[in-house]
Amino acid sequence: MKKAGILMAVSSLPSFYGIGDFGENCLHFIDDLKKCGCHIWQILPLNPLGYGNSPYQAYSSKAMDELYISLDELKKMGLIEKTKKFNASKKRVNYDEVRRFKSAYYHEAYHNFKKDESYQTFASQKWVIEYAVFLVFKKMNDMKIWHEWPQEQQNWIKDHSYDLTSLKEKIDYEIFLQYLLYQQWMKVKTYANENGIEIMGDLPIYVGIDSVDVWANQNYFLLDDKSHPTFIAGVPPDYFSVTGQRWGNPLYDWDYMKKQNFDFWCDRLAYNAQLFDMIRIDHFRGFDTYWKIPVSCPTAVEGEWVEAPGYELFDVLFQKIDNLKIVAEDLGNLRPEVLKLRDHYHLPGMKVLQFTFNPQTPYANDVENVVAYTGTHDNQPLVSWFSSQSSSFRRRTKVFLDTSGYHYENVIDNLIAFLMNSKANMVIIPMQDILHLNAKSRMNTPGTLIDTNWTWKLADFKDFEKKLDRFSEMIQISQR
Repeated sequence: MKKAGILMAVSSLPSFYGIGDFGENCLHFIDDLKKCGCHIWQILPLNPLGYGNSPYQAYSSKAMDELYISLDELKKMGLIEKTKKFNASKKRVNYDEVRRFKSAYYHEAYHNFKKDESYQTFASQKWVIEYAVFLVFKKMNDMKIWHEWPQEQQNWIKDHSYDLTSLKEKIDYEIFLQYLLYQQWMKVKTYANENGIEIMGDLPIYVGIDSVDVWANQNYFLLDDKSHPTFIAGVPPDYFSVTGQRWGNPLYDWDYMKKQNFDFWCDRLAYNAQLFDMIRIDHFRGFDTYWKIPVSCPTAVEGEWVEAPGYELFDVLFQKIDNLKIVAEDLGNLRPEVLKLRDHYHLPGMKVLQFTFNPQTPYANDVENVVAYTGTHDNQPLVSWFSSQSSSFRRRTKVFLDTSGYHYENVIDNLIAFLMNSKANMVIIPMQDILHLNAKSRMNTPGTLIDTNWTWKLADFKDFEKKLDRFSEMIQISQR
């Protein structure tokens, strides 16, 4: 069965409180997805936001950011009495302001909460305790990276000798927030599944050095005797960058991971498979070969390609995790072995119309086992992409679409309809493209730290719901 879906971050949902959350508007959006015939909602990572408010530089690959807690749900639970609106009509998320605003309500809810068996079961998980201690230590140290904490705090994860007694209330508070997040999110996921909607989560291949993942699993990474990275991740120089991309993430010690039967990856993916119906793994090529940059190199120019044990890893993952559904982010210039690894496990890859469409060869690489996008969260919206093309490209595109039977009054709708009619088993359209929004709505510009990254959100559902009938028509015509 061919399916259609929409890409939109939870943070981009309309909200009375400055940021999309796990409340009623999540359910409202799922209702709209069902109305128009969609079967997939792709989101961005829900993990605690790190540097630059990026969901891809998270403090944990299991925990979620407290910002997504619904205040309205807390009122329904009787944990808070009343709320006031905050940045309700804004089309941008101000993360710092929202975090300060919501904090008072979270503390009120914590003091009114009575721990029950469900909470105790959640709170007893090893990762939950480790994350809570990690975050409390970070807050005690002005959110500095764990390398800069007092030595006894750095070492707690290894010897547990640091006395946490005086920090119990703060640790319990962080656990409470994670419990609320898990409960509220699973309610959303259950509602989605009951209405025929699958949630596609997003998992970066690497974790950040300033994360509980590294702090609690130091043997699994290439670190020196002071726990600093010896080699880091990135990609070498190419057409787009003469110095390459130096991401800074610590690299995995794959030899050690193999000896441990890849338990780090099994644990990470098994937990995320509970939260999502399918998981897009970013930078899939890193399971075939990865660019190994010496930490001393200020750019990504120095380095070497090193083979990763992709087949051994995925053999174990699919053996240990039932019904694991993975989408491989396989964009960019790849060696053939990456595609062989992907196809060996029948994993769908990705195709982005902005990278592949040419009106002279419009059906190139039209295959079934792929997730096709007009653009991803890293692309400019389709409106601004199309307007940036040459006049001859735009003219040829319009002629092709018209002669192919696409007669919507707007070229953006015709491009979306064209992609819908491709062979791709899944087609995902970013909300910005459905709404014909311009560059001001771009979610992220890679390689930048501009203050608009990750901040776009809807003020309400009105414009989207005006588009539902047309989008539904496209889905029906393409038999998705």
